[in-house]
Amino acid sequence: MDILGVKVDNLPRKEILEKVNNFLSEDRFHQIATINPEFILEAGRDEDFRNVLNNCDLNVADGFGLKFAFWRSGEKLNFRIAGADLMEEILRLAEKNNFKIFLAASSRGLSSWEETRDAIFKKYPKLEIGGKNYGCHSERSASEVEKANFNSVRSLAEFTPLNSGARDDIVTCDIVFANFGAPYQEKFLNSLKTAENSKIKLAMGVGGNFDFLTGKIKRAPVFMRKIGLEWLWRLFQQPRRIKRIFNAVVVFPIKMTFSK
Repeated sequence: MDILGVKVDNLPRKEILEKVNNFLSEDRFHQIATINPEFILEAGRDEDFRNVLNNCDLNVADGFGLKFAFWRSGEKLNFRIAGADLMEEILRLAEKNNFKIFLAASSRGLSSWEETRDAIFKKYPKLEIGGKNYGCHSERSASEVEKANFNSVRSLAEFTPLNSGARDDIVTCDIVFANFGAPYQEKFLNSLKTAENSKIKLAMGVGGNFDFLTGKIKRAPVFMRKIGLEWLWRLFQQPRRIKRIFNAVVVFPIKMTFSK
């Protein structure tokens, strides 16, 4: 289904997980995006981001606002899965099949890749995990780096590795997770498609999920997630997210209401 110009795959849970399994069985690059209202609004302003999303191999519905979008379009959303839950499913499959994980962590997040790795090891001790912490280039401000257009693997230079001892063989891992936030993480991951000798099978942007795993940010209680009030929980924990939450809870429904 198309929502304001962005493709969303309306699949039941079983088919989503089957697709993930199939991606991991194939020797080629696959990208998954977890679509929420903020993604769709940003894609309306950023054509490159919109093109990246529409070329992903799987776009699952994440934000609760997608339910309203489907209803407004006369359809029913089959299944909504949060990025944190889908990441858990992928980690489970990775451990079962001995896949290597790479964690691309932003220095602007609360959790380093090492902290995230250690948290994952508590649940999946057999995994092989590498990663890097990426910070802004010393000669550029954070805002300038955020405006960088991630169109090639060379754009990795826009995020400077902060830990020189970390694994840098990102293209030899099977699964890559990045937490730079949209649209940067999706553009970053999309740039890996053309990496020479890449064996990456699956790449997914995970936003704040590293912080959920390390416990630095608590996920909303299950009942709040089910009734679509996770945004309120996040607002209490992170008041600075108010602009993003306003866009998702107010601006997006208005745009959907008046869309043709």
